[in-house]
Amino acid sequence: MITSPVRVRFAPSPTGHLHIGGLRTALFNWLLARHYGGVYLLRIEDTDVERSKQEYLTSIMESFSWCNLMPDGPVVIQSRNIERHRAVAQRLVHEGKAYRCYCTPEMVAERYHERFGAMLEYGKYDGYCRDRAGDQANPHVIRFALPTDCACVEFDDLIRGTVTIQVDQLDDFVLIRSDGMPTYNFAVVVDDADMCITHVVRGEDHIPNTPKQILLYQACNFKLPLFGHLSMILGPTGQRLSKRDGATSVIEYRQAGYLPDALLNYLARLGWAHGDQEIFSRDELIKFFSVEHINKKSAVFDPAKLSWTNGVHMRAMSAQQILAYLDENQMREMCAPWPQEQIVQLIALYKERVTTLHELAHELALLYSGPSTVTPEDKAAWLTPSTNELLILLCHSLAKLSNFSVDLVTVAVKDLCHQYNIKLVQLAQPIRLALVGKTMSPGVFELMSVLGQSKTIERIQKLVG
Repeated sequence: MITSPVRVRFAPSPTGHLHIGGLRTALFNWLLARHYGGVYLLRIEDTDVERSKQEYLTSIMESFSWCNLMPDGPVVIQSRNIERHRAVAQRLVHEGKAYRCYCTPEMVAERYHERFGAMLEYGKYDGYCRDRAGDQANPHVIRFALPTDCACVEFDDLIRGTVTIQVDQLDDFVLIRSDGMPTYNFAVVVDDADMCITHVVRGEDHIPNTPKQILLYQACNFKLPLFGHLSMILGPTGQRLSKRDGATSVIEYRQAGYLPDALLNYLARLGWAHGDQEIFSRDELIKFFSVEHINKKSAVFDPAKLSWTNGVHMRAMSAQQILAYLDENQMREMCAPWPQEQIVQLIALYKERVTTLHELAHELALLYSGPSTVTPEDKAAWLTPSTNELLILLCHSLAKLSNFSVDLVTVAVKDLCHQYNIKLVQLAQPIRLALVGKTMSPGVFELMSVLGQSKTIERIQKLVG
């Protein structure tokens, strides 16, 4: 059971773009803080100097800004805390809870070979330097001295329940590398303690790190947070999510025309549920979110379900709101140079038929340019000599209209159908072919009205030839 206060953080490394797995973890932390009136913070873990890039940091921050998941305080840059990390490590050495190790990897491998008759690829350190003195001027690392009076580390995972790890599965792991840089497990503990983090919610791949971090919290006399580990997101095949399955960056989802609230809605449902409800506003996610309803099983990413969710969110928006997103995502130009009034009217027509902003922009661009060809199948089905004659008569009727409103256009088409005793579809489908080159489109009367009198007549005449 979670009680206040709640202080959580998300801590990405700027070694790549923010992907949807990371965004979901950030979202769950943000929702936890918002639900309990707590604080959500962001820490950039950039101590991997070789792989950390400014371009990735910029991309990560742009992703959070677009999703409106910005932190409640200044962003913490881990590399600025290195002196603090080193000071805590030296204190642990002074207290006998850590020690300097002068062993090179080659020395460790050689001792392993002598003892077990096999070459070491990766294994537990044997504690060789734990009780040996050395010249501090020589290259060395600082290792944590595993407590000898502790058989196991046990913690109550917020999602998984009781987790127990035997200490003999661990070794005296490194806190400070030979170049003076802190290791992940050590820097995380010091930073989380200094940031007063109360709940650490992260991916299940961190479960092996948690016992090490708990031992460090205890050795440093830091207050221990509560831990919760989210199951991973799987692809449709049941394997770890790959780029082909949708593990692309958040920025790419924005470029593909997804709405931030729709993406967050979908990611929240990957492993969390509130009854059978599928569509949530941001406020509803905050209201209903609870750790107790996070599923222990891995969630399967379904691109079709994401697109459906995005389409539902689009249909709930006004045309003006969608236009603002097109402008924000620099997709307005893709729609072709429609006048403001027309593009708003067209968005209102097309938003019911598309699932992304990119699809919408593509459809409006096609409408603007007009059909280039009609398939032989559509010609055979809908364009007969008698139909062409009716289309010519329709152009005469449309040209006489003083007002090209939906109502007057509808009357003109239906009157012609009644006069020649034909079904509406026999005239409506050829009109669609003239306007958009296919038989699937928004309401044909609304489309004619928005396109305007001259453009509609021009396209019908071009179809008839």
